[in-house]
Amino acid sequence: MRAAGRRPSTVRLHEHYLRCLARHAASPQVVTLGVLERALARPDWKPETRKSARSVFVGFCRWMHGMGYLEVDPSRMLRPVRVPEGVPRPIPEHVLERALGLADDRERLILLLGAHGGLRAGEIAVVNTRDLADDLLYVTGKGGKTRIVPLVDEELMHAIRRAQGWLFPGRTDGHLSPGHVSVLMARLLPDHWTAHTLRHRAGTVGYEATRDILAVGRFLGHSKPETTMRYVQLPPDALRAVARATSAA
Repeated sequence: MRAAGRRPSTVRLHEHYLRCLARHAASPQVVTLGVLERALARPDWKPETRKSARSVFVGFCRWMHGMGYLEVDPSRMLRPVRVPEGVPRPIPEHVLERALGLADDRERLILLLGAHGGLRAGEIAVVNTRDLADDLLYVTGKGGKTRIVPLVDEELMHAIRRAQGWLFPGRTDGHLSPGHVSVLMARLLPDHWTAHTLRHRAGTVGYEATRDILAVGRFLGHSKPETTMRYVQLPPDALRAVARATSAA
């Protein structure tokens, strides 16, 4: 994977899932359909996690079969994982404002990057001074795709410039891990609000201001409008406009 130019975070994720698989088989050569199904049946995994793990297992089995280590590819009969359609969950403004008031300097920057910049936890973790050109932040997201996120917040721009390197230094290749970013937000935010709901807030507020789903999708780093729609909670006035139009017809 490293030879193919995969990102370190992607390599670590594959290693994690393959270790989970290894708990159910003495060696890779004895992996069967039943082994794969047992490995995917973890009760603590959400559908998204299970789908991600399945993708890794399938890729691994195909490679093993192609290299001749497995006579039969057991993943061919592995049933797909269905993930329920996501519902937009933007963090409420009053919850965000309270969190900003309670946050320390590091937590505040994470909040702003998520809520104002729409960055994922993994993208926040690797923000670096070299990625900032004037007011434009170059963000490398899923699949190694790079997008441009304009920064309007002067506080964010100054902090990134002052860092002269990683904005959030840590022990994972010199920066914080995505998991640690999520943990920091889980400790700071109340109830069920998470780092990812900050991103939902960015999508929802951005759409409410522009009504441009393509622009919001580009801002968030989505390749399909259908994905962006799962991040955008329609404003009440849009639904009222539909109701008025249908009533007047």
